[in-house]
Amino acid sequence: MDAQHPNAPVLTTSRTPDEDHPHEQPLAGVVHDNVRHTESFTVVGNHLVQHKEMSLLAIGLACYIQSVRQGTSVDIKTLAARFPEGPTRIAAGLRELEKFGYLQRTCTRTSTGRIVTRTVSCNRPGHSRSGAARETAPRRPARRADQEKPPSRKRLPAVPQPSYPAPALLQAAVDVLTGLRRRDPRLLLSATDAEHLAPGVAAWLEREIAPTAVRHALTENLPDEPLIRPAAFLAHRLTAQLPPPPPIRPPAPPVPEPRHPFQTCDGCDRSFRAPAPGRCRDCRTDPPEAA
Repeated sequence: MDAQHPNAPVLTTSRTPDEDHPHEQPLAGVVHDNVRHTESFTVVGNHLVQHKEMSLLAIGLACYIQSVRQGTSVDIKTLAARFPEGPTRIAAGLRELEKFGYLQRTCTRTSTGRIVTRTVSCNRPGHSRSGAARETAPRRPARRADQEKPPSRKRLPAVPQPSYPAPALLQAAVDVLTGLRRRDPRLLLSATDAEHLAPGVAAWLEREIAPTAVRHALTENLPDEPLIRPAAFLAHRLTAQLPPPPPIRPPAPPVPEPRHPFQTCDGCDRSFRAPAPGRCRDCRTDPPEAA
């Protein structure tokens, strides 16, 4: 009889596919044949890919944006060149992502005055890293109400000034500015902003630019992103696109005096120019003869 070894290790046997997946495969529907990724993959939450309200285009755009590296351009023009969908459908998909919190787009101004769009992709809306940091940071004691100061309003950029700021010219400029909101509701201006921008528009009108041309220049090719500071955007356009002054027109030549025909004086028979017969200048100034 062979000797028994009770302390010998027990050989393990691999599990059969039936043990790993005790449930039978469904007769209909999708069957997953998955392979574990170890490189070049992106983790996407089911709350996004199985979203019940977003369109398939918006879900696909969100997955693509979350998969690219930081700094990759994801504006409408770039995405339209990358995918077969047109700019209109891509713009609608990006607005969906903004609506449900998966995308944030803000306009910022660089040190050179150029306006750029800053895009932030959120893989889990409502749980940003900056928010978590604020929650873990110790809270400062609340300041007293008398020490609180109202938030300072950023100053608007300077605008061109007209040579002669006549009241009628400034009123025409204000009328142009208040009519911009009919072209785009985002260009709704406050009374203070309109008062600041009115001299810039007046400078355009002073240079013989029609109000319709000024309105077209301020509303042409507006960005698709929300305008955070529409007054600053208009101030930049008024300054950067200011047309040159009109050419100086030469003065009109003087009108020559009409040359009258020759007449014969009734008093001295001298010839002189006059529009009608009569006496010459000397005869008109002579004193009348005594009777």
